[in-house]
Amino acid sequence: MSAKIIDGKAISQQIKDELKEKTAALKEKGIEVTLAVILVGEDPASQVYVRNKKRACEYIGYNSLSYELPAETSQEELLKLIDELNGRKDVDGILVQMPLPKHIDEKTVINAIDPSKDVDGFHPINVGALVVGDKGFVSCTPAGVIQLLKRGTDGYDISGKECVIIGRSNIVGKPMSLLMLRENATVTIAHSRTKNLEEVCKRADIIIAAVGKAGVITRDHVKEGAVVIDVGINRSKDGKLCGDVKYDEVSEIASYITPVPGGVGPMTIAMLMNNCYEAALLHNA
Repeated sequence: MSAKIIDGKAISQQIKDELKEKTAALKEKGIEVTLAVILVGEDPASQVYVRNKKRACEYIGYNSLSYELPAETSQEELLKLIDELNGRKDVDGILVQMPLPKHIDEKTVINAIDPSKDVDGFHPINVGALVVGDKGFVSCTPAGVIQLLKRGTDGYDISGKECVIIGRSNIVGKPMSLLMLRENATVTIAHSRTKNLEEVCKRADIIIAAVGKAGVITRDHVKEGAVVIDVGINRSKDGKLCGDVKYDEVSEIASYITPVPGGVGPMTIAMLMNNCYEAALLHNA
């Protein structure tokens, strides 16, 4: 048996095409969607992400405002810019690209963004809304994983399945567990202190690996026919992009698997674009 590949590129394209149509319909009513992206410093990976976000905006038909600030920008200056964007009626979403330079406190910056413009879904108000089941913006990577499971698995039903999430970060692990609960899965969160990780994972119908360590999930962690979603993006010893899952061996026993690259990655931007659209609806309700 070899796993069917869940194609994140194709699914993200599908979502962007749907948004393109919806955005054209909004434009006919005189409503524009605008995303403001702030990049502080010159982190090469961040520059690539920002470029991809701008490209996605252009494709769908959003306006994008770009603020590329030098690394020595003070926290005060950054907060002043966020405050200005919070007050602008023509801005629907504000995204501050992480990581920020060491002298700027990420938490303070996230908390400064108006929750109705927090398209990354990191503000405590949006996180709280997810916890209690209210409407709010959901962190883009976990939201993307849900879409992969729904659109990429030939109608696989998440409800009632055992799901093991490996990793407990605020950006992926924790919100992922809440979204899977919302889909009526039975959820276990495993992490660096979990004992007998192989045994815990072996119970899972769905494994979501978000550890950030190359190849930690092997064939021995996966029961036959499980669905495996690999959120990790790492570099192998020879410099190639790879995930948290040993793809070659796990794909022999899983029923569905996401590749790295081309799995979860493209979905993050697609869901960011979806959040921008939802923000525009909210601001024009």
